[in-house]
Amino acid sequence: MTRPTPKEIKPIAQIAGITIDDEIAARISNSIGPAFEGFAAIAGTLPFDLEPALYPLAQTRKVSK
Repeated sequence: MTRPTPKEIKPIAQIAGITIDDEIAARISNSIGPAFEGFAAIAGTLPFDLEPALYPLAQTRKVSK
């Protein structure tokens, strides 16, 4: 898990349907970078799946008792 660069943020925003310029991409990178750095020490050690695509499945699955 590494801090995203503005070069990586621009296409991610574009895929989401948002066009941003280089200055905004740099601001986003600077604002979320510390969170990535804070979690770097435990990256890959969390005992649960963080894949957002599975969230609706996990929330709607019926558990048998």
